[in-house]
Amino acid sequence: MQSLGSKIKQMRLAQKLTLKQVADKADCTASYLSQVEHDKASPSIASLKRIASVLDARIVDFFADEDEHDPVVTDPSQWVQVSLPRWKADIKQMVTMVKHRHMQPFYTVIQPGGGTREDYHHVGEEFGLVLEGELTLRLGEDIHLVPAGSSFYYSSSQPHAWTNEANEPCRVVWVVTPPSW
Repeated sequence: MQSLGSKIKQMRLAQKLTLKQVADKADCTASYLSQVEHDKASPSIASLKRIASVLDARIVDFFADEDEHDPVVTDPSQWVQVSLPRWKADIKQMVTMVKHRHMQPFYTVIQPGGGTREDYHHVGEEFGLVLEGELTLRLGEDIHLVPAGSSFYYSSSQPHAWTNEANEPCRVVWVVTPPSW
């Protein structure tokens, strides 16, 4: 499987776009985008969403194998790894492809101190069930603690961020609709 940076570069080149063209539209520098493409910088979710938007893609497109088919039953070994190291979270898309789908499920294990930290937003809604640990969910100015066994549901158009402030890993089944990641 290609690295995140090489996949971004491949998509950029396929569209015959320069580093500067993509960087300008994604509100970053060409130097930073080059570092991302060479896997020397780990982009934030907000930066990755802007880059994906410029390339007319979703974040998961940077991680998915285009040749895969979408089975009815998906074994955990088939889940698509979509983690970003800076988050200290192991995020796996629980289906192989989301093209032509209305929702995008994830299995996420957030290590203590991990999470997005930075607010981001997108079209749609999110639902989640915390299986273990406790998730700290920030929606605008409001902070919500979501313990194991509890669920959450919110409009993803409002700025949001999530973290694990506890001392143990937090496991969450997360569903985003429409697929936007």
